[in-house]
Amino acid sequence: MTKFSPPLAASLSYRDAGVDIDAGDALVERIKPLAKKTMREGVLAGIGGFGALFEVPKRYREPVLVAGTDGVGTKLRLAFEWNWHGTIGQDLVAMSVNDILVQGAEPLFFLDYFACGQLTIDTAAQVIEGIAKGCELAGCALIGGETAEMPGMYPPGEYDLAGFAVGAVEKSKIINGSRICAGDIVLAIASSGAHSNGYSLVRKIIERAGAKPDDDLDGRPLIEAVMAPTEIYVKPLLKLMSAIDIKGLAHITGGGIVDNVPRVLPENMQAVLQRDTWELPALFRWLQTQGNVADAEMVRIFNCGIGMVLIVAPELASTAIQSLATEGLKVWVAGEVRERPAGEAQTLVI
Repeated sequence: MTKFSPPLAASLSYRDAGVDIDAGDALVERIKPLAKKTMREGVLAGIGGFGALFEVPKRYREPVLVAGTDGVGTKLRLAFEWNWHGTIGQDLVAMSVNDILVQGAEPLFFLDYFACGQLTIDTAAQVIEGIAKGCELAGCALIGGETAEMPGMYPPGEYDLAGFAVGAVEKSKIINGSRICAGDIVLAIASSGAHSNGYSLVRKIIERAGAKPDDDLDGRPLIEAVMAPTEIYVKPLLKLMSAIDIKGLAHITGGGIVDNVPRVLPENMQAVLQRDTWELPALFRWLQTQGNVADAEMVRIFNCGIGMVLIVAPELASTAIQSLATEGLKVWVAGEVRERPAGEAQTLVI
């Protein structure tokens, strides 16, 4: 490590390292009202302290905490290249809250980490506004996080982003898929787009096709389809959980349909989905055509229009569909659960 001589060390300040203190202070002032809008029961102390405090609501008798952390992957690269920062924060929240939701957990609070080389208030504010919106949609409080300015670590205009969510579920209400049996119905809940997975391939296809952000895709700019924020399923599914018995939930993220559904299935069970039972959105049709992607690869990499899979007993399927439709979600009966033949995959899309 270089050691400054006393005269040089005395002449340097934190600003000489490239850190904009005023920008950081201004950003904090913009964050506070956004975080305030997400406050909920349980918050004892939020943004501004060395640590946030949260009390598990007293209505829980045997609370089990469920935690999840994630980022938004290489979707960030397109956010930089296309100067699209307003919805990336919702993506961040969605990836964690949807993950803990599938175990029956109600998201309680969220923390974010935003790091850059030089802080640009407008960009950072757009991202954090998206985070606050995501927290509102999920019903969880934005109670803290970290905004780090680290000169020399990131190219100009770029940043890193990560998030962390904590939720609670009654011990007796944990959803783990253990009761799934042959004859159960597999429901597919529509995604809002590619969500935040498969973007290394998305970017490669865009590059190979020579596509531009304002190119038309089924009546809207390509950028709007590609960067559509990840759907947050929390409130509709928590409402459904309070009404019926849900045996299994799978958030369709990296690994697509065929790798995520098995995560909630007993070893001796197999989910068989019929490919023609749900709508393949225009974005995925375009990606498959432009990238010459095989059907098997599509369901292994992308959600293909399914953001969440729900498994229920046959007699509860219509109730689930009606409840979710009332909340504005598209739902399809995509298949059923069967006994798993020896040597076959746990999820088939046929």
